[in-house]
Formats: sequence, structure tokens, C-alpha cells
Amino acid sequence: MLRIRASGDVPRHVAVIMDGNGRWAQARGLPRTLGHRNGVEAVREAVAGCLDAGVRILTLYAFSTDNWDRPKAEVAALMSVLQIYADKESRALARKGVEVRVLGETDRLDAISRAAVDRIQKTTLGGEALRLNLMISYGGREEIVGAARILAKRASAGALDHREIDAELFASALLTRDLPDPDLLIRTSGEQRISNFMLWQVAYTEMHVVAEYWPDFTREHLFGAILDYQRRERRFGRVPTA
Repeated sequence: MLRIRASGDVPRHVAVIMDGNGRWAQARGLPRTLGHRNGVEAVREAVAGCLDAGVRILTLYAFSTDNWDRPKAEVAALMSVLQIYADKESRALARKGVEVRVLGETDRLDAISRAAVDRIQKTTLGGEALRLNLMISYGGREEIVGAARILAKRASAGALDHREIDAELFASALLTRDLPDPDLLIRTSGEQRISNFMLWQVAYTEMHVVAEYWPDFTREHLFGAILDYQRRERRFGRVPTA
């Protein structure tokens, strides 16, 4: 933490692709579903690390639209983890000043999971220390298509001139309309893919890959990623000034 505080600006918004739960379990001869359950401790570590470091927004890729195609037992296990997390963590998160928002196609969730989403959002509403976004039933392409449909509907109704559409207006139709783009994207398990995550928003985001599977992720991994981020020069496509 002393190195982080001495090294420069802390990223305001950190996003994480939480990858490797199933492989973590398989490497130990365990069912894949246990990997998802063990991943909850890594979520606690990431939240605690962000609070320690002064990160203001943490976005976690928890369940993608493609994950619906996984075996029914695994999907059910993932929904169970969501329900357990909401029930066990809501009050603790609220006490720490963490506000949880769930972004994605939540209408695809079963009734029990939707109720869990409602509970954790209502319980933590108003937290000012950290905004925690859980991306559930989320896909970057689907989000972009949804934004295009919103603007097309407004244009066809005569409420929008197509010539008014620019990057700023398009971003205002995304699920993340009230959020700044991520400064830092972390992916676990050593894979180097975006995997349909925040495709619009990560255009100039710095990426850091962690070799460990998600259940082994700790706040020390987060601090290492922040230190790596602080060593970089962000140019956003421009030539640096002398």
C-alpha cells in the first residue's frame, strides 16, 4: 500500500474478468461447481483491496450471456452462488459503504435469483465508499445492440435526428451510462481475451493478466495490478507531450 500511495494515481474504475473457477476445481479433482463457490472468497478479497487502495468503482464479470449454454447443473450452481452471496454479504457490504448494482439481462434470471438481486441492491443502496457492479447475464455485443435499438427507436419516433448520434450519445444508451470507462482491466487464469466484456468501454483501458485462477486471487494480486498500471503511460491514441 505504501508503494501504491507513493507511485501515482490509483485507477478510479477497475474491471475484472473472473476466469478459471472450473479449471481450479478440476485441477484439484473437485466438481466445477465447487470452483464457483470458492470464487466468492476472491470477490471478498477484491472488494477489500479496492477499499484499501482507494479504488472507487469495481466491476466484476460474474456471468455472461454465453454462460447460459453451459450444463444446467452448472448454471444452477452459479445462480445458487449469487443467491448465497446476496444473503450473506449484503449487510457487511452496506456497513463498509459498498453500493452494489447488477447490470445485464436480469429478466433471464429465475425468480429466486431476481429476488436476490433486488435484495442486495436495496440493502446496499447509497453506499459511497465503493460502487460494486456485478455483470450478470451480460454480453458486450448484446449491450451494444441494445443501445443501437434504443437510439433507433427514438429516431423512428421522431425524437432523435440520426445526425445527432455520436460516441457520447451512444454511450448514454449503454447499461454503464452512469459510469466512467474502466482504467484497468484484470483477467485471471492467464488467458488473454476480452471474452465479450465491456467491448465499447475498454477501448483505451489498460489490461493486466494474472496467471492464477480466480479462486486464488487475493488483494495482493490486485495491488500488483495497480502498481503495474501506475508504471504505464496512458496516451489514448495520442502522441505524448514533450
